Amino acid sequence: MKTAQKTFINLIPLFALTFMLALTLTSCRKKEQAPAPYIPENYLSEGTPISFDRTSLNAVPNNPNPTLNVPTYITKVDGMFFIVDCYNDQVIYHHRLSDPLYEWHVMTSDISKGHTLASDGQVYVIDDTENNRILVMEKARNDNGETIFVPTQEFTDIGNRPHYVIYDAPTDTFYAWSSQSGEMYLFRRGKDSTKVYLTEIRSIPSLDNVYVRSFTIIGDRIYFVSGNSSIIEADLDTFKIKKEYPVPEQLAGMIQLTRIEDYFYITISTDAAGNQDYATILRTRALEDLADGNYEDVYSKFIGGGTPYYITSNNYVWYLTEHRIPGHSVWSFRVKDNEITDVIPLY
Repeated sequence: MKTAQKTFINLIPLFALTFMLALTLTSCRKKEQAPAPYIPENYLSEGTPISFDRTSLNAVPNNPNPTLNVPTYITKVDGMFFIVDCYNDQVIYHHRLSDPLYEWHVMTSDISKGHTLASDGQVYVIDDTENNRILVMEKARNDNGETIFVPTQEFTDIGNRPHYVIYDAPTDTFYAWSSQSGEMYLFRRGKDSTKVYLTEIRSIPSLDNVYVRSFTIIGDRIYFVSGNSSIIEADLDTFKIKKEYPVPEQLAGMIQLTRIEDYFYITISTDAAGNQDYATILRTRALEDLADGNYEDVYSKFIGGGTPYYITSNNYVWYLTEHRIPGHSVWSFRVKDNEITDVIPLY
């Protein structure tokens, strides 16, 4: 009896280990499982088709501007770089960042103060901020075999100044933020189609009539750098607020929060009074520490003195857009072991 009892006791750790391993693998599979393809039903609206003469792009338009004018966003999709040139009212594209701006081509100039662009590899979604519109474009070839981008759909009356759009692969959803109404517009592309649908509108009521320039999705949480002198952490699925992190008044005009290695990086435009002299880039290991001033200012790595805007990344290289400093409007940099290195002004 003692032998049997001893054998059973020895098996307990093995059973526990097997159970925990199975639980871990199940959890991993759940996290890695791709979302089901979207089958259009119960959507709020579908994109309005845009009539466009593709032959007008047989001569691909070159970038007519010798300099960028408040560039806000840079990203890379399918081997092509895109810059949202906000105050030039255009999005430009090129395959290489080292080439001069006059070699870039115009993706669209049919926007007013657009800020960002996102793509799932099939469609390209652009916020047309001052027109309260979301523009959808698709890649094609002109009669000469050159790459062009064609406007195919649009959504009008999208909140109040849509300002930031991303594509989130784990949910297979485009999220477009209305910067002054506290609303998030969710768009999905139909299965085996480039047709886009507005599927849902979520909101943070406390951010209505508050200027919020961006949001950040990390796992199952979404963060808003609020103009209410705080950072809001909410559940991604429900938008229910989980935590709120107060920040000092000099950090109130936050632009974006980005997680890089062990730090949260935050770009700042102004203080609570709108003074751009407080524009900077800071980082902190914990958002709770901001209220106590426990953060590091890293703007000196980028000369400083301008207004840093959005940070993006591609293949371990980070990009920063900035304005107010001629010749320093787009930067690249790397971060290794939390050290900022290889800081290069590109344009």
